[in-house]
Amino acid sequence: MEEKIGSIKALLKETEDANLGAFIQMYQDDERSGVQKIVESARKRLNKLEAEKVRIEQLKFYEKKYQDYEFICGIDEVGRGPLAGPVMAGAVILPKDCDILYINDSKKLSEAKREALYEEIMEKAVAVAIGVNTPERIDEINILQATYEAMREAISNLSQQPDLLLNDAVTIPEVTIRQIPIIKGDAKSISIGAASIVAKVTRDRLMVEYDKMYPQYGFASNKGYGSAEHIEALKKYGPTPIHRRSFIKNFL
Repeated sequence: MEEKIGSIKALLKETEDANLGAFIQMYQDDERSGVQKIVESARKRLNKLEAEKVRIEQLKFYEKKYQDYEFICGIDEVGRGPLAGPVMAGAVILPKDCDILYINDSKKLSEAKREALYEEIMEKAVAVAIGVNTPERIDEINILQATYEAMREAISNLSQQPDLLLNDAVTIPEVTIRQIPIIKGDAKSISIGAASIVAKVTRDRLMVEYDKMYPQYGFASNKGYGSAEHIEALKKYGPTPIHRRSFIKNFL
């Protein structure tokens, strides 16, 4: 009895990436046009997967260049621009044989993809840490210095001391570990990309919690950035304790 086309379609949906080749082999000789369409879909998926593996290998350029260092740590920050909430830095040391696909600059990924990658990074990384700096501290010492402090905190919170830091664009003062600043590093280094994902997901989750405390400002959706809704609420209700006074003076 012939297998129903609907069943084959459902099977492809459930087939994991690693088993796509076997799926294609199983059904490529079935001459029904409906099955051939499904096989073609599987081939497209497989081609995309192969292209992604090539992209990820290219994303390991700096990690390979400095492979003599045992523990290479990517550093990135999130939240330099918002009117409210903390600035956060992520620090991630990935294993040498890292097999995580789809890592990229966190801004280029959907929320669902970031969340899934966050879980995979947390599971597979050698070490992950976060550094945080408050709105008060940002107002006190300025956003750049507060970002540096958050980065230093993230490094010191790592369970494994790194031998080399790959930083997104900056050189962090008062750090003795060798640093390599890379412009647009979150899209050029797998370690920095991983750090950007961890920092963004952590900060976004925190802003969703703040939204429950201060529902008028739309923090769950704008994450503290200056959306029209946020600025309107700021003018109407005034600042919350998590607003950066040095960032909002033009709106009040």
